[in-house]
Amino acid sequence: MTALLTLAGYSLTDTVVVFDRIRENLKSRRRESEEATINTAVNQVLSRTIVTSVTVVLVLIPLTLTGGEVLHDFSLALLWGVIFGTYSSVFVASPLLLMWPGTSGRLLKRN
Repeated sequence: MTALLTLAGYSLTDTVVVFDRIRENLKSRRRESEEATINTAVNQVLSRTIVTSVTVVLVLIPLTLTGGEVLHDFSLALLWGVIFGTYSSVFVASPLLLMWPGTSGRLLKRN
Protein backbone atom coordinates (compact mmCIF):
# COMPACT_ATOMS: atom_id res chain seq x y z
CA MET A 1 0.00 0.00 0.00
CA THR A 2 2.84 2.37 0.82
CA ALA A 3 4.43 1.82 -2.58
CA LEU A 4 1.16 2.65 -4.33
CA LEU A 5 0.77 5.87 -2.36
CA THR A 6 4.38 6.79 -3.08
CA LEU A 7 4.06 6.28 -6.81
CA ALA A 8 0.74 8.18 -6.88
CA GLY A 9 2.45 11.09 -5.13
CA TYR A 10 5.38 10.91 -7.54
CA SER A 11 3.09 11.00 -10.56
CA LEU A 12 0.98 13.83 -9.13
CA THR A 13 4.01 15.93 -8.29
CA ASP A 14 5.44 15.47 -11.76
CA THR A 15 2.08 16.33 -13.35
CA VAL A 16 1.84 19.50 -11.26
CA VAL A 17 5.31 20.53 -12.46
CA VAL A 18 4.26 20.05 -16.09
CA PHE A 19 0.99 21.93 -15.62
CA ASP A 20 2.74 24.76 -13.76
CA ARG A 21 5.15 25.20 -16.67
CA ILE A 22 2.19 25.24 -19.07
CA ARG A 23 0.55 27.93 -16.94
CA GLU A 24 3.73 30.02 -16.93
CA ASN A 25 4.11 29.68 -20.70
CA LEU A 26 0.48 30.64 -21.30
CA LYS A 27 1.26 34.00 -19.72
CA SER A 28 4.49 34.64 -21.61
CA ARG A 29 3.67 33.14 -25.03
CA ARG A 30 0.35 34.73 -25.87
CA ARG A 31 0.73 34.59 -29.65
CA GLU A 32 1.37 30.84 -29.89
CA SER A 33 -1.40 28.30 -30.26
CA GLU A 34 -2.40 26.20 -27.27
CA GLU A 35 -0.79 23.14 -28.78
CA ALA A 36 2.51 24.94 -29.38
CA THR A 37 2.50 26.40 -25.88
CA ILE A 38 1.88 23.01 -24.28
CA ASN A 39 4.53 21.39 -26.50
CA THR A 40 7.06 24.03 -25.48
CA ALA A 41 6.24 23.53 -21.80
CA VAL A 42 6.60 19.75 -22.03
CA ASN A 43 9.94 20.12 -23.83
CA GLN A 44 11.20 22.48 -21.10
CA VAL A 45 10.26 20.05 -18.32
CA LEU A 46 11.22 16.82 -20.09
CA SER A 47 14.94 16.88 -19.28
CA ARG A 48 14.29 17.54 -15.59
CA THR A 49 11.70 14.77 -15.48
CA ILE A 50 13.96 12.25 -17.18
CA VAL A 51 16.96 13.06 -14.97
CA THR A 52 14.83 12.72 -11.84
CA SER A 53 13.31 9.44 -13.01
CA VAL A 54 16.65 7.95 -14.03
CA THR A 55 18.16 8.90 -10.67
CA VAL A 56 15.34 7.17 -8.81
CA VAL A 57 15.53 4.12 -11.10
CA LEU A 58 19.31 3.87 -10.50
CA VAL A 59 18.59 3.52 -6.79
CA LEU A 60 15.63 1.18 -7.17
CA ILE A 61 17.31 -1.37 -9.46
CA PRO A 62 19.97 -2.46 -6.92
CA LEU A 63 17.37 -2.34 -4.17
CA THR A 64 15.14 -4.64 -6.21
CA LEU A 65 17.95 -7.04 -7.07
CA THR A 66 19.68 -7.24 -3.68
CA GLY A 67 16.93 -6.35 -1.22
CA GLY A 68 15.16 -8.87 0.93
CA GLU A 69 11.70 -10.28 0.29
CA VAL A 70 9.84 -7.25 1.60
CA LEU A 71 12.17 -4.71 0.01
CA HIS A 72 12.02 -6.54 -3.30
CA ASP A 73 8.23 -6.19 -3.60
CA PHE A 74 8.30 -2.59 -2.39
CA SER A 75 11.09 -1.47 -4.72
CA LEU A 76 9.60 -3.35 -7.67
CA ALA A 77 6.27 -1.54 -7.19
CA LEU A 78 8.14 1.76 -6.95
CA LEU A 79 10.17 0.96 -10.06
CA TRP A 80 7.06 0.32 -12.13
CA GLY A 81 5.38 3.33 -10.56
CA VAL A 82 8.21 5.68 -11.51
CA ILE A 83 8.20 4.42 -15.08
CA PHE A 84 4.45 4.66 -15.56
CA GLY A 85 4.16 7.84 -13.49
CA THR A 86 6.72 9.62 -15.63
CA TYR A 87 5.04 8.45 -18.80
CA SER A 88 1.59 9.49 -17.64
CA SER A 89 2.57 12.92 -16.39
CA VAL A 90 4.40 13.88 -19.58
CA PHE A 91 2.67 12.02 -22.39
CA VAL A 92 -0.88 11.57 -21.08
CA ALA A 93 -1.73 14.52 -18.82
CA SER A 94 -0.77 17.26 -21.28
CA PRO A 95 -2.79 15.91 -24.25
CA LEU A 96 -5.74 15.36 -21.91
CA LEU A 97 -5.61 19.05 -21.11
CA LEU A 98 -6.33 19.84 -24.76
CA MET A 99 -8.89 17.08 -25.16
CA TRP A 100 -10.85 17.96 -22.01
CA PRO A 101 -14.36 19.11 -23.00
CA GLY A 102 -14.83 22.86 -22.83
CA THR A 103 -11.17 23.84 -22.49
CA SER A 104 -10.33 24.35 -26.15
CA GLY A 105 -9.81 28.05 -26.68
CA ARG A 106 -10.26 28.86 -23.00
CA LEU A 107 -6.64 28.19 -22.05
CA LEU A 108 -5.41 31.35 -23.70
CA LYS A 109 -8.14 33.68 -22.40
CA ARG A 110 -6.74 36.25 -19.99
CA ASN A 111 -8.32 38.01 -17.05
